[in-house]
Amino acid sequence: MSKAIGLLDVDVYGPSVPKMMNLKGNPELSQSNLMRPLLNYGIACMSMGFLVEESEPVVWRGLMVMSAIEKLLRQVDWGQLDYLVVDMPPGTGDVQLSVSQNIPITGAVIVSTPQDIALMDAHKGAEMFRRVHVPVLGLVQNMSVFQCPKCKHKTHIFGADGARKLAQTLGLEVLGDIPLHLNIREASDTGQPIVFSQPESDEAKAYLRIAVEVVRRLPSPSE
Repeated sequence: MSKAIGLLDVDVYGPSVPKMMNLKGNPELSQSNLMRPLLNYGIACMSMGFLVEESEPVVWRGLMVMSAIEKLLRQVDWGQLDYLVVDMPPGTGDVQLSVSQNIPITGAVIVSTPQDIALMDAHKGAEMFRRVHVPVLGLVQNMSVFQCPKCKHKTHIFGADGARKLAQTLGLEVLGDIPLHLNIREASDTGQPIVFSQPESDEAKAYLRIAVEVVRRLPSPSE
């Protein structure tokens, strides 16, 4: 909690950070004409969603997307941060290449459901980061299991342990599992991240354990 955290949403076509972090409005400009991130839950956030209307589609070609990414990377007054988390969309397109080639990335975390279709994209994403010399810190298995709130029976709706099998193929570790749970969906939709709204819940603890694992794998500042 003592660290200064920034969250950069580079999903130009479908930005979700504004809703999930309960933020609205246009960024103010600093004296040096840089955009100031919006702040909530102690986290500084920047997203394309702050620059366009919520219902307005972004219908851009590659060069315009790359220009927008450049603006989000270079024209924001982040101040002094300990960690900048970059939330990328799935795939290996212009967004991922623009980010990985324009700023030094300490490490990437691949998030995927255990479903084979999703794992195909996750595999390509991991290989892309390796190709541009970005260390892959590990995989997170999202929506790993659903537990019935009444009978407590567990169902692997998207398959079981798909991310673990992919991690083994890639020579990586699984950093943790996030269950498919109503509380997570409701907290996300209302802009109240579950680690803040329900910090003692099992779901929040799953996220926090993953965060600890990620930080543990990062090199120290001296490195």
